[in-house]
Amino acid sequence: MTQALILAGVALFTALVAGGIPIMRGAGNDKSQKMMTGIAAGILLASALLVALPEGFTLTLSANPDIESLWMGVAILAGFILMLILEAYGFGHDIHEEHHDHEKDHGHGHVHHPNNARSIVLGLSIHALTDGLAIGAAVASGEVSIALAVAVGVIAHKIPAAFSIGIFSMHERNQAKDAWKDLILFAIAAPITIILAFLLLGGVDEQWIGLAILFSGGTFLYVATVDVLPDVHNTDTGKKALLHVLIGVVIMVVLLVGIDMSGMIEHAH
Repeated sequence: MTQALILAGVALFTALVAGGIPIMRGAGNDKSQKMMTGIAAGILLASALLVALPEGFTLTLSANPDIESLWMGVAILAGFILMLILEAYGFGHDIHEEHHDHEKDHGHGHVHHPNNARSIVLGLSIHALTDGLAIGAAVASGEVSIALAVAVGVIAHKIPAAFSIGIFSMHERNQAKDAWKDLILFAIAAPITIILAFLLLGGVDEQWIGLAILFSGGTFLYVATVDVLPDVHNTDTGKKALLHVLIGVVIMVVLLVGIDMSGMIEHAH
């Protein structure tokens, strides 16, 4: 339980700090925000492919060697499809900046957002709930390496997401008080789910913990790829976006190697 509380606290603190910066000091540079998003996407992608999916398979199979591989695939697909459904119904997980010629005249760009301003905040908060599930399930697995690696991937992604919330809310609300309300809603979502997931999954068969981690891996894959696809598809930003993602992947690989060398890795039975 202590580990779950610590990670919940770190997730809360990180979101409040990252989102509070644009609220208190004004919107940040768009290039730096894109860089943060790309690096975080790389970290999250590596966390999914190097930790969440392999360990999810291992946990599930160790608890139930006879389980159909199809069901493990369904768990991953369900996580991916859930994100797709939320996006399709207007509960997007990211806020993209669109800059037009008007920027040259006025010195700023326009934020591309849905007609219902609250939907983007609610959407990001729902996505934060799935982030909390990933960390809570990883902690419930009892494997320190899994919990740490998954937490790093999720929390790294929360930095640009929270930063976007701060920018968007100040743009829409024009009052710091209201922007802080939006940020707090987003910030508390993951910590609450971390604790709930840990409590609910703590006593269940490892098969279900493994499937929960695989489900989270599916959400990671969606979020990590969708975050950078608009920039990758843009010929002007494609190479930079790729570089940022690769930097994130390298950071995660170095972290995993460090965990391995430290002897913290204890693979699932």
